[in-house]
Amino acid sequence: MRFPNQRLAQLFEMLQNETLPQDELARRLSVSTRTVRADITALNALMAAHGAQFVLNRGAGYQLNIADRSLYQELVQQPSRQLRIPRNSPDRVHYLVVRFLTSAFSLKLEDLAEEWFVSRGTLQSDMAEVREWLARYNLTIETRPRHGMKLFGSEMSVRACLTDLLWKLTQEDSENPLLTEEALNAGVPEQLAAELHNCFTRCRIRLTDESEQFIRLYCAVAVRRISEGYPLPEFSAENVDEAVREAARQITEIIQRLADKPLSDAEEQWLQVHIASRQVQEVAPSAISADDDEALVNYILSFINTNYNYNLLTDRQLHADLLTHIKTMITRVRYQINIPNPLLENIKQHYPMAYDMTLAAVSSWGKYTPYVISENEIGFLVLHIGVGLERHYNIGYQRHPRVLLVCDTGNSTVRMIQAMLLRKYPQIEVTQIISLREYEQLDEVEEDFVISTARISDKQKPTVVVAPFPTEYQLEQLGKLVLVDRTRPYMLDKFFDASHFRVIDEPMSQQELFSTLCQQLEREGYVAADFYPSVVEREAIVSTVLGEGIALPHSLGLMANKTVVYTVLAPQGIRWGDETAHVIFLLAISKSEYEEAMAIYDLFVTFLRERAMPRLRDSQSFEEFKAVAMDCLSRF
Repeated sequence: MRFPNQRLAQLFEMLQNETLPQDELARRLSVSTRTVRADITALNALMAAHGAQFVLNRGAGYQLNIADRSLYQELVQQPSRQLRIPRNSPDRVHYLVVRFLTSAFSLKLEDLAEEWFVSRGTLQSDMAEVREWLARYNLTIETRPRHGMKLFGSEMSVRACLTDLLWKLTQEDSENPLLTEEALNAGVPEQLAAELHNCFTRCRIRLTDESEQFIRLYCAVAVRRISEGYPLPEFSAENVDEAVREAARQITEIIQRLADKPLSDAEEQWLQVHIASRQVQEVAPSAISADDDEALVNYILSFINTNYNYNLLTDRQLHADLLTHIKTMITRVRYQINIPNPLLENIKQHYPMAYDMTLAAVSSWGKYTPYVISENEIGFLVLHIGVGLERHYNIGYQRHPRVLLVCDTGNSTVRMIQAMLLRKYPQIEVTQIISLREYEQLDEVEEDFVISTARISDKQKPTVVVAPFPTEYQLEQLGKLVLVDRTRPYMLDKFFDASHFRVIDEPMSQQELFSTLCQQLEREGYVAADFYPSVVEREAIVSTVLGEGIALPHSLGLMANKTVVYTVLAPQGIRWGDETAHVIFLLAISKSEYEEAMAIYDLFVTFLRERAMPRLRDSQSFEEFKAVAMDCLSRF
């Protein structure tokens, strides 16, 4: 079956094996329930000739109803095919980027417009985003009269850009035509899949499924580029262990056979860097002697202890996790290898306090090192710090149900999922964490039930499938297996008050706002004179907009004498970097009340999940604001 658009293909896949309500489908697809109903109607029209329909069962959701099983089996056994013509602007941008990266000749927008049945003006408007995308990798497009447009840049940049784009598309839809038909040589990814895994097994190199898939994508890209006559320039890797060198040598032979061309030493050296930057370290922390790694771990933990009065220096698990992650991170930043972090925005929203602590520590460290640590890398570090805080925060809870966690993402993501589950359901005892491959090899499951990040085979125990950041619906499904108590939203009464609440209707700049609020807090004795410049410095590093027009300005470190939240509602909006803030919470947090500050951040995350910004913004008084906040908490 050919789906007219990607969303219908996703909807069809979602409803194959489970019944889902409109609200959950709308959340997963980021559309309205009205759009979901329209898409279901469109799907049913497509499936009318295949003996199946999606039927709405009141109280349960949409369910697959098969009238003619033989017709339906013919449908599902056919390979999924999608139109190779991009139908919307994001798809066109992706197609254009791939065309520029893989074309040996100049491209003319007129030719592409005719091929894709759109106007030249439409493609011209898409080109702004295409140029922005390519500029991230120092790639440029030059236009020559009567010849068209051609891409210029280094071969390393071309491969990095193409691999990152294909990786992004793989996460969204592994059957995307750009992956299966456009960007890579036919059959190469499939041939690489088994051979690379066997190579890593022989060389005793451990990778997560995601890392192995990324390297496989890079190798497939390398095969195409090398086969078309685009080798890498001179390059030399340093400080690579013997196992990585041997794996790179074997993979080079595989690529050479698939590309049918000899490979230079630079290709093998660059493969070494890719493997070294993604392998999972299995050595004990005491055996890792790289000075930079140990120094950065100690610096971050000491900075948090000094500036936030939270001692994580004795957390051996956190120290080990940070050390193993930073060892490969240093390799990546040294060679400017960028690993996308698709969970970055979610990390900021779910671990805002840990994010700010880590950002402050890394920014301070940056003054003493030549390395530039990207926001994506900081996000991975935040997961470790956040999990360390969660471990301490959840001490004392009883965990009765025994759970098997099946997860094949990175170590930091595993820790984050485990911590989130324990925060939501502290009764849970996660007895072990295994990969999908290890799960399939089990004869039986001894735990009470299984929590997995992907669909798995049935082993006679209840299974709950969750996303890396579980949705409310998924948590409700898990709640059917676990009894959980909810905490009372006491923090509103303790840290919010009418004297630190104001509605600003007149135009005001961000600097004026900071100055006004900080002066009042200083007069009242909540903060000292160094608080205001610290708030300005923190804002200059990275914007404190949490999302949905909600901003959380605060100082670098816990500098308040007493904790208070100053609430500002700005119906007209206040310019906040590249965004506009309508609901602003200036946080003044003291070291003695850090634990309560964690609860404050949970409140802000709740506002985001409940999409409460418009209701909060339109409040006319502190009483109205508090009523909206309490309503959000009661439904969370």
